[in-house]
Amino acid sequence: MTELVVRTLPSPSGVQSPGPDTYKGWLFKWTNYLKGYQRRWFVLSNGLLSYYRTQAEMAHTCRGTITLATVHIEVGDTCHFVLTSGGRSYHLKAGSEGESQRWISALQQAKANATQMMHHSDDSGDEGPLAQPDRALIQGALKTLASKLDDLSTCNELIGKHGAALQRSLSELEDLRAPTDGADKLKTVNERATLFRITSNAMINACQDFVDLAEAHSRRWQRSLQYEREQRHHLEETIEQLAKQHNSLERAWRESPITHNQGSERTPEGESSEENDDIEFFDAMEDSPAFITVPVNDQLQHRHLSSTQSVTSGSLSSNWSQEDNDNSGMYLRRGRRCRIPDKPNYSLNLWSIMKNCIGKELSKIPMPVNFNEPLSMLQRLSEDLEYSELLDRAARCESSLEQMCLVAAFSISSYSTTINRTGKPFNPLLGETYELDRLEEYGYRSICEQISHHPPAAAHHVISQRGWTLWQEITIDSKFRGKYISIMPLGSIHLKFNATGNHYVWRKVTSTVHNIIVGKLWIDQSGDIMIVNQRTKDTCHLKFSPYSYFSRDVPRKVTGVVTDSEGSAHYILSGTWDEKIESAKIIESSHGCGETEGKQKTVYQTLPPKLLWKKYLLPENAENMYYFSSLALSLNEPEDGVAPTDSRLRPDQRMMEAGLWDEANTEKQRLEERQRLERRKKEAQANLALEEGKEVESYQPQWFHKKTDSETGDSSYVYRGGYWEAKERQDWNQCPDIF
Repeated sequence: MTELVVRTLPSPSGVQSPGPDTYKGWLFKWTNYLKGYQRRWFVLSNGLLSYYRTQAEMAHTCRGTITLATVHIEVGDTCHFVLTSGGRSYHLKAGSEGESQRWISALQQAKANATQMMHHSDDSGDEGPLAQPDRALIQGALKTLASKLDDLSTCNELIGKHGAALQRSLSELEDLRAPTDGADKLKTVNERATLFRITSNAMINACQDFVDLAEAHSRRWQRSLQYEREQRHHLEETIEQLAKQHNSLERAWRESPITHNQGSERTPEGESSEENDDIEFFDAMEDSPAFITVPVNDQLQHRHLSSTQSVTSGSLSSNWSQEDNDNSGMYLRRGRRCRIPDKPNYSLNLWSIMKNCIGKELSKIPMPVNFNEPLSMLQRLSEDLEYSELLDRAARCESSLEQMCLVAAFSISSYSTTINRTGKPFNPLLGETYELDRLEEYGYRSICEQISHHPPAAAHHVISQRGWTLWQEITIDSKFRGKYISIMPLGSIHLKFNATGNHYVWRKVTSTVHNIIVGKLWIDQSGDIMIVNQRTKDTCHLKFSPYSYFSRDVPRKVTGVVTDSEGSAHYILSGTWDEKIESAKIIESSHGCGETEGKQKTVYQTLPPKLLWKKYLLPENAENMYYFSSLALSLNEPEDGVAPTDSRLRPDQRMMEAGLWDEANTEKQRLEERQRLERRKKEAQANLALEEGKEVESYQPQWFHKKTDSETGDSSYVYRGGYWEAKERQDWNQCPDIF
């Protein structure tokens, strides 16, 4: 059994003080979408962060002040951080990572000091924030509040009673007939009016007591709530800081040629570390007596505050980082490119283009390359293979249930590249192809072909020397809804392992691009994936939770349960589709209390979770290269010997990658017009054939043909063969001229 080394995180209290109480300097503050970030002079003093346009303004005009006692500090990418206070967020950016770290440290220290001073200056005599609440005091306050509510209820009843009596007296006074009755009636009215006034005063006093009591305890409860919120985010902030430092160290390691050469000598090309595999999956801690309780409905997500899971993940992630570094070494040995020209900063009014396109399919909207990324949809489809090592590990699994866990992790990993990729890929031309030959590095070959233009559909086939074959036919259905775009992939993905014959089938979830017109674009994945092993009937149900502003769940959360053919659950999967996925083996299951009538909540007892997959770090300067991963940067790299229909040879896409966007737009219009003319020509030929009573020939792809699957019964386009043989002979006479 592999020994698992556990490392504890450093205590947050060990952070050194940033220096004096007053901290000054320039920061960039986000203003609006027209002006963007503007340079401002910030002064941190006495628990307050104030900012000015210039240093001279400090003498007369303050542009704003932020109280740090109740502020939440969120660290973003590189030099960016956000301060949230009173429902308002301040997006700030420093000039360098070092300056950003100094500001964050100063703000955190000032926040701690301000919070401590607020507790000491409170004249209510409450305990400090780290002390346990006085339960007796709280119970006494609640009892007093309940008593005051009873008094208010009594006064309310008396007011209603005396008010009705007063109304009757006034009515009787109006109906007086004899003057002798006037004195008695007036006396009665005065008595009832006096009672009404006394009761009203009593209710007003009771209300005042209620308000005074509530105000006396509101500060204590508000402080307790704020403390709980800070505690909930404290570990996440600390881990985030450590992750950024780790990222910087790893980048420095990658940039060292000596380290790369040593890593290349240690790890033979095309091989993976068996020792790492043992640590990462199910061999370690299998017999551990400890277990955790996981309710299915609401507790499957990864809890960042769990020290056990955080430490376990941290220990395993080091192995994944090493594997990632080994992959980077492969890219260097093969000479794959590691950067492309930076994205130009062209502005364009999206609303002027899309205001008349609401409700249309995205593929039918004439979009300029300004909203694209320099990759085609066929290349994006091939990019799903970035974590193909998961399938290599799955091919070596003896247990079909463990294999299902890795297949599920692979299906989730394909979405990790989309988190910052808001650019639209090029719609492939009919007959366009794309090959991805990674036989030497990773043991697989991939070929894609565009088999239909409306609706857009592509066929994909991958064969690996490491024991698996993957094929899929994907049709993209998309709608523009004004504020967002929904992209619904249709079609099934098939994966078959040679050794066992296990045949897995699943479908993709819906992708949604938000803030199309106003705001920063962001992508979310939502829906369910049901993976079925056609041979054993094992299943895995994955749920992609949509983002909600009001939800307490971790954003981009994914949960899943692996069950056998009889419906018994064996593994729990949890994590996020943009970061990592873990699995936990189920020891025992039980039924808890039902949340709603007729439904029961299943509670699983599991072993500690183990890391299945973790996202690779993005290359340096990725934010200026369309947020491409290392694999994505190499997809459009020119290669000799590819088919003349390959996406690498598409001229408008190559021009866009080179930064020639105006020329790319002109070339894109030429290609689209040529494709429209070709389609009209084929439609005219089909109409002529119908008039002459001849059979109309439908379009036939070059490398794929339609076939019915014997196991699933589904009909789809599968690889007919011949592409790699044609490449070997360099015989492309059968390929159409589409560019």
